[in-house]
Amino acid sequence: MRTLSLDGPRGPVVLGEEHKPFFILGPCVIESRSLVREVAAELEAIRERLGVSILFKSSYDKANRTSAKSFRGIGMNEGLAILSEVRSEWGLPVVSDVHDADQVSEAAGVLDVLQIPAFLCRQTDLLLAAGESGKTVHVKKGQFLAPEDMRHVVEKIASTGNRRILVCERGVSFGYHTLVVDFRSLPVLSSLGYPVVFDATHSVQSPGGAGNRSGGDRRFVWPLARAAAIVGCQGIFMEVHPDPDKAPSDGPNMVPLGKLESLLKEILACFSLRGTFPDDPPLTGEPHP
Repeated sequence: MRTLSLDGPRGPVVLGEEHKPFFILGPCVIESRSLVREVAAELEAIRERLGVSILFKSSYDKANRTSAKSFRGIGMNEGLAILSEVRSEWGLPVVSDVHDADQVSEAAGVLDVLQIPAFLCRQTDLLLAAGESGKTVHVKKGQFLAPEDMRHVVEKIASTGNRRILVCERGVSFGYHTLVVDFRSLPVLSSLGYPVVFDATHSVQSPGGAGNRSGGDRRFVWPLARAAAIVGCQGIFMEVHPDPDKAPSDGPNMVPLGKLESLLKEILACFSLRGTFPDDPPLTGEPHP
């Protein structure tokens, strides 16, 4: 398993199998400067209390909303300025989505991690531009892909010489409006040689399931996140919000900010159990019939 180092605002942040688990956390979309500051302040306090690595994630633009009338965010310029504040004031590395190759250069000037949305994980020009930025690339597995197909995705990024890659599992389509998690995906993704992240909140999403928006069921974030920590991943992604039921994007999936710390403690306990198991056999050769 390859490790990678982020040049964070407070020095290097090392991510990988031989290091402490890390968390990518924050509201789905930047609704306002005040919301981001509220969440960032609490995440920084939790980081200090628990001694864990936290990356702050929020999208300045959600280009893949169900309806054209849905709130997308406050835009790239203002959003990056707010994320820059988070980075400098609270010392949290920052993550946001890039949707087009033309966005990469400007975004990379602020972000520590460029996130590739699941729907865009096969967009070659976007992957190459993200790789060429030299920044860490957090690429989400498409809901339509088998985990082994992510090999081609990471090879595109690595072809630029950039091997600072995080690979993310976020559920797979199961009929209409439903995602399920096949936990076999985590060891398969790990076999690609890069740190694996489990997206516990988008995995409980119901895409388009609420008519003109996506639904979901946050009750299942808790068991899925605990399971992923035990099965095997290096990081957990969760979107959090002070009042998810009033959030304009992905509210049904997000974890209430007030419940986050207790959930992180549960997940950390599961990660600690992982270290008591014997090593898994390597996933090499052809699968058995």
